[in-house]
Amino acid sequence: MRTFARTSQKTRKGTAMTETSAATEVATADFWFDPQCPWAWIASRWMKEVEQVRGVETRFRLMSLAYLNQDKDVPEEYREFLSTAWQPVRVCMAAAQQHGEEVLDRLYTELGTSFHNKGMDTSRATVEEALAAADLPTGLADAMDSTDYDEAIKVSHHAGMDQVGMEVGTPVIAVEGVAFFGPVVTPTPRGEAAGRLWDGVRLVAATEGFYELKRTRTADPAFD
Repeated sequence: MRTFARTSQKTRKGTAMTETSAATEVATADFWFDPQCPWAWIASRWMKEVEQVRGVETRFRLMSLAYLNQDKDVPEEYREFLSTAWQPVRVCMAAAQQHGEEVLDRLYTELGTSFHNKGMDTSRATVEEALAAADLPTGLADAMDSTDYDEAIKVSHHAGMDQVGMEVGTPVIAVEGVAFFGPVVTPTPRGEAAGRLWDGVRLVAATEGFYELKRTRTADPAFD
């Protein structure tokens, strides 16, 4: 999405004509998330910070860790986590289909705050509380145990993951033809620090032939 603003002022009769113009470009960053991923949650809060200091607007879209890892050899503890990972994603898809994709921003905020900042479980009661806080019908929680939305979730999932490959996870961000996995960062960068990280991530991601820059994580996700 690009928006442009222009102002002009003209004077005649012996005075010079002056004109001032200002153009503001706003890029749309598509952000694929699974509500239960702590690293995606931190990155999403980073993007909300970036919106305040750079010309970008975040459009939240869905992927599924359960779908991504269904045929992979993962630790049993993680497999147990994945057993219920479909449920919040289904609720998000139901909300998007019934109330418009724009509701994902505020619903993700409420679900993420509950799951990560508050350490609440992913029970129906928690999901209903998040729906109510997002000003959405609590009946959307019925989608938790329904497969009706799974195909739509897979389509959304592939729209993001096919751009970066299936050997990564969430978040995936795509902006102006450039897609990348990450960043994996903790705690959430704030203010101009968030903007500088955005500048750097876009710079390296847009470099032809650039694939990976990585170091071992030494800290757990920190939510603030």
